[in-house]
Amino acid sequence: MRIETSAPTRIDLAGGTLDIWPLYLFHPGAQTINVAIDLRASATIETRSDDRIVMHSVDTGVTVEADHWRELRARRDLRLLSLLAYFFHARGITLTTTCASPAGAGIAGSSALNIAVCAALAQWSGTHYEAEALLRVALNVEAQAIGVPTGLQDYRPALYGGLAALELGTNDIVRIPLSADAAELERRLVLCYTGQPRDSGTNNWDIMKRHIDGDRHVFDCFEAIRDTAVTMRGAIDSNDWDALGRAIGNEWEHRKRLAPGVSTPAIDTLIASGIRAGASAAKVCGAGGGGCLFCYGPPERQDAIREALVAGGARLLDFRLDQQGLTYG
Repeated sequence: MRIETSAPTRIDLAGGTLDIWPLYLFHPGAQTINVAIDLRASATIETRSDDRIVMHSVDTGVTVEADHWRELRARRDLRLLSLLAYFFHARGITLTTTCASPAGAGIAGSSALNIAVCAALAQWSGTHYEAEALLRVALNVEAQAIGVPTGLQDYRPALYGGLAALELGTNDIVRIPLSADAAELERRLVLCYTGQPRDSGTNNWDIMKRHIDGDRHVFDCFEAIRDTAVTMRGAIDSNDWDALGRAIGNEWEHRKRLAPGVSTPAIDTLIASGIRAGASAAKVCGAGGGGCLFCYGPPERQDAIREALVAGGARLLDFRLDQQGLTYG
């Protein structure tokens, strides 16, 4: 038997970090906005003639092997894959994974990979999971793997694709698809990898601890980030591309104030280059400190923006907006 799955990564436009429980509970009306992109993570399961478990990450070149799924709980190599295989009581399989996202890119490559692997293992086990139930498994196992709380937003683009808001309420978490012209949005985005990986778990955990400890500055930054997400959603709903650019710029200004490490001199230089080339706004993807950033600007300025980012040492990542979400086969 052979099972193949894949799931998209995402660009987060606004509201990130507030999706980590319980931060959004302190900011009524909190929401995130993101869009899935076709830089996909993929998983392949092939059954074996023995009961051993073999897991191979094409991207890292690391292979983990075990005679029994119980051995995987304590494995440190390929920690996420090991814990997923442990959860599903895997046996007699070879699991191979790959992801088009660079390591530490901030575009939710680990979440996309997590969803793809969960879906493949669920199909292998013959267990049916509704989408939100599969999401809960992925979220909880990733928290076990990284040792800090995980956010809620990144699994939804991987599952559903598209452009959407995630409303973070006291009684429910609700995904709302947004109806903006996807082709027009795509024409205004340039994505690049800065060359500096980042550790989102560490960045977000430090900021979360400061919030819980009563840091008023962090609280006020998140209030502003929430308000900007609301404004951005209105701009998207009305296809107001200029207002969307202003909202992206505002989100980044408020996010930079969360902690000194969110931006770096290299990131500041790249963003300044993109702005000079005609971008109306730019921000780092994910928690910041490295990884990817995107520039937003008029379609006629895209070539100039790309050239400026490359001249600054960034690696362009070509992508399309992804409407499919999780796929099989």
